[in-house]
Amino acid sequence: MQHRTVADLMTRAVVRARRDTPFKEIVELLAHNGITAVPVVDELDHPLGVVSEADLLRKCAARTDQAGAPALPRPEEWERAKAEGARAEELMSAPAVCARPEWSVVEAARLMALRNIKRLPVVDEADRLKGIVSRGDLLRIFLRRDDAIRDEIVRDVLQRTLNLAPSDVTAEVREGEVTLTGTVQVPSLIPIVERLCRNVDGVVSVRTHIGYRTGASRTSPVTG
Repeated sequence: MQHRTVADLMTRAVVRARRDTPFKEIVELLAHNGITAVPVVDELDHPLGVVSEADLLRKCAARTDQAGAPALPRPEEWERAKAEGARAEELMSAPAVCARPEWSVVEAARLMALRNIKRLPVVDEADRLKGIVSRGDLLRIFLRRDDAIRDEIVRDVLQRTLNLAPSDVTAEVREGEVTLTGTVQVPSLIPIVERLCRNVDGVVSVRTHIGYRTGASRTSPVTG
């Protein structure tokens, strides 16, 4: 199976900020490019951090309202420092949490979930910025056509990997939802079939209606 990597999905033309990029220029970068964050890089193009809209909005949130009450009660010291920041290095969330181009979608998605972040700068072996990948980029694998998903399941999973005949197990795919129907030699093969199909890019869910043979007998399908 050919899984798409971060390199396949990332944006390569990355809008960057430098340490000394001023607040207003960062706002302009976001607005003019239709983006919500920019990586901050050093002179060697190594990511140092990321400035997002959330980082910039702290300056608005730190102001008092018309009644004179603070918008955010008792902000943390680091929040006050960011609210007072005027340059990228003072505003950014650091250090930068980065991905590698060869990573799978699963690896990138797990890191985003673990760190509760929306995007990852992508760096090469020398830690130079090569792209940026977002949650939306990773979700693009679910735009894959049903017929392409089915072809990969039949060709790469059922036939090449598991050596099943076309008459053993059939696959139908609708809106990324896979339904497997047929019969295999042993029951232990059923969860393997299901797991391999779930790993195909673009698969949303897998339902199995597969039975198994014991000698000359044939069981009823196992539904999963």
